[in-house]
Amino acid sequence: MLKNKTAIVTGSTSGIGLGIARSLGAAGANLMLNGFGDAAQIEALRAGLAKEFGVKVGFSGADISKPEQIRAMVEQATKELGSVDILVNNAGIQHTAPVDEFPEDRWDAVISINLSSNFHAIKAVLPQMKARNWGRIVNIASVHGLVASKEKAAYVAAKHGVIGLTKTVALEMARTGITCNAICPGWVLTPLVQKQIDARAEREGIPVDQAKSELLAEKQPSGEFATPEQMGALCVFLCSDAAAQIRGAALPVDGAWLAQ
Repeated sequence: MLKNKTAIVTGSTSGIGLGIARSLGAAGANLMLNGFGDAAQIEALRAGLAKEFGVKVGFSGADISKPEQIRAMVEQATKELGSVDILVNNAGIQHTAPVDEFPEDRWDAVISINLSSNFHAIKAVLPQMKARNWGRIVNIASVHGLVASKEKAAYVAAKHGVIGLTKTVALEMARTGITCNAICPGWVLTPLVQKQIDARAEREGIPVDQAKSELLAEKQPSGEFATPEQMGALCVFLCSDAAAQIRGAALPVDGAWLAQ
């Protein structure tokens, strides 16, 4: 379905981003991976995806807290893979603390990586999408872009911002073939979430499995994690012709979190 299209997926060396990259590759899209990690492992991942799906796969180690590196990543993808037709802004970090104890440098980092990077990447890809009159921008926001939780001031503020940015881009592109939408995951078992589970288990002196169950019970009525593969399938749908009139949406995948 996405043959001859090229997708940049930020933060795609693990977790949700990797799930999305795999789904896009399976649909025929060429891929520009991005993220941090061991160089040999990343190269094995890159080569493995290319072989498995029969698509071109590149890698950019761009630090998405730096606008100039984001622009360079877009230029690299365009040069190596021919175009950037799909942009998935997925990379994110987390820090938890009460507002009055929240370290200012962590606030700045979360806002930069979780929100500002989306703006810089969108700005960098839009000119070529407009020239072709086709593009798909998918921002991975969060349920925390729609509701708040304690001790996550920066993350909640950033993800609310991502949804506002999504709506604005959708309106500006409403008369074009370019769509912009946000996916809002609830709890997805990724390395980022596993760290929160481990920290909770250590803090409360309980087994990790118990910490996991309690985390889900607090927010996600289904009692089950969503999966990176489910995020990938939704992303592929948003890139399809069937989703051409889904614009500016914030789509929760949250096990009924927001239904409460």
